[in-house]
Amino acid sequence: MSSRRQIKIAGSLCAAAVTAFMVLPGAALADDGPGPGSGEGGKPVDAAPSGVKLTTALPKKISADNSTGQTENLIASVSNQGSKGSGRIFLAVVGFDGLVVKDVPNCTAIPENKLPKGSNSGFSCPIDNLRAGKTQSYKVAATFDLKKTGKICLPVQSGDTKKTFWQQGPVPFGTTSPSPNAPVTPLLLGTENKPAAPAGDKGDKGGGGGNDQGNLPSTGVGDAALPLGAVGAALIAAGGAGLWWTRRDSSEAL
Repeated sequence: MSSRRQIKIAGSLCAAAVTAFMVLPGAALADDGPGPGSGEGGKPVDAAPSGVKLTTALPKKISADNSTGQTENLIASVSNQGSKGSGRIFLAVVGFDGLVVKDVPNCTAIPENKLPKGSNSGFSCPIDNLRAGKTQSYKVAATFDLKKTGKICLPVQSGDTKKTFWQQGPVPFGTTSPSPNAPVTPLLLGTENKPAAPAGDKGDKGGGGGNDQGNLPSTGVGDAALPLGAVGAALIAAGGAGLWWTRRDSSEAL
């Protein structure tokens, strides 16, 4: 029972089918990011072309301003650890719960009605060709509501939008030791956020609920992928954001 609930809570496959009609090519930032991050919560979904090995990474630690909620050091990276170039691909950066993605430079905002189930914001980033051994990194502007939990998801899709080569998350950032009187709160990757209790309240309001944070069942490959809507002229008018798919428990579909 708890495993079924984990699949539903942690969110479904958040891979985006991104159309290229209105997205300028070569919009990614320069190669080589700020250093090694963590691929925690990441898994391949569909097989990549021979010689291509795509992964993503997030910082192991970011911070949120306690007064404004603005995050620092939130970098999303995609790497090709294979021996051949990737060809055209798309990276999406999607926020959940208390983590809201405000901007990803040179990427396209995904319209609200095209976001995956449970998410609140997202951007799609086109990459014409990620060469073997190279990394593209994006500085993500986001806010984090420290009264809530917050997650982020990084799916990587083929240029024809038919395959998801890799997906990281939705993976949480958070702290188990909130410091509401400090100027900033450090947030660790893979940690469910425990909001600070109101003054004088010693009760546990963290809502941890038995969700095993080491697992991230949302990136599992077991469920069927179901389309949420139809691709049409509305997608072009939306500025290049495409159809989102969600994975749901097979019993839920009955």
